[in-house]
Amino acid sequence: MQANKIIVQTEDFDVAAEYAAIANDNSDGAVVTFVGKVRDFNDGAEVTDLTLEHYPGMTENVLQQIAVEARERWPLNCVTIIHRVGTMHLGEQIVFIGVTSAHRKAAFAACEFLIDFLKTKAPFWKLEASPDGRHWVDARDSDEQAAKAWNNGDK
Repeated sequence: MQANKIIVQTEDFDVAAEYAAIANDNSDGAVVTFVGKVRDFNDGAEVTDLTLEHYPGMTENVLQQIAVEARERWPLNCVTIIHRVGTMHLGEQIVFIGVTSAHRKAAFAACEFLIDFLKTKAPFWKLEASPDGRHWVDARDSDEQAAKAWNNGDK
């Protein structure tokens, strides 16, 4: 089993390079990745850019805890979480999650679990900009419900 790769950074990441880094073990039959991007709307309102702030040190520790919990639930080989902070513009990448496992069901479930818990547990603060100004975004109830479903055994 490899160590978890957890990075919080301002610069963009290379999806192909991150995929190549985790897809090199022939015992893994499944590689699942997720990339989140800045979109041009949120809750029906226009978005022009997004600024993410975080609590350095604590953020990485929480992401590491989430990765450890995923490993406790599924037989995973590689777990990579890269999350950007700072100001990002429309279409820019925000987050990369990559997991590998011998089988696809474990890899898909773990990837979904990681993003669900990252969105609800990691200490990131989101400031959206629109033509009407800037405002802080609260956690979405749908994200909380998705995380709760994992704890209730509904997923």
